[in-house]
Amino acid sequence: MSVRLYIGNLPKEEVERQELQAVFAEEGESVVTKVIKDRKTGKCRGFGFVTVNDDEHADKIIEKYNGQLFKDSPIKIEKALPRTKGQDEEGQSRPVTNESAGNSSVGHPEKAASNRRNNNNKKSRRPASTSNTSESSDAVQPDPRWATELEKLKQMLAAQTTNG
Repeated sequence: MSVRLYIGNLPKEEVERQELQAVFAEEGESVVTKVIKDRKTGKCRGFGFVTVNDDEHADKIIEKYNGQLFKDSPIKIEKALPRTKGQDEEGQSRPVTNESAGNSSVGHPEKAASNRRNNNNKKSRRPASTSNTSESSDAVQPDPRWATELEKLKQMLAAQTTNG
């Protein structure tokens, strides 16, 4: 069974997969790397993943490479959490740490962004008829309990603007 490792603290610049693969070259062909990039800029988002064949190999890589310099930045390597249903490939997995084991999203921008997306999805499932706002002022209908009073106010306002 393959094991996925999170690699953090990568420089936020142009980092290619081959450069990261070169760091792990002496581990053999069984090590596969992936750099997570911003879709708009194409620059590294500061993290990536390494996939290895088994837990023993993963532990050996963590011990050997955690803290090693990569482009003047000490990289951080940990076992990644397994992907959950609905997450995309763009790095939604997080490393296994004491902080990420709870529900807190403090210090985890990906987790906070995921929570915001989930909340937005809940809002978008509401029927349009329950919405309090409308894009067109013509479509807004006054509360029928106050319609006559509102009409009187409109007439008074119209009379003031024509007199003034």
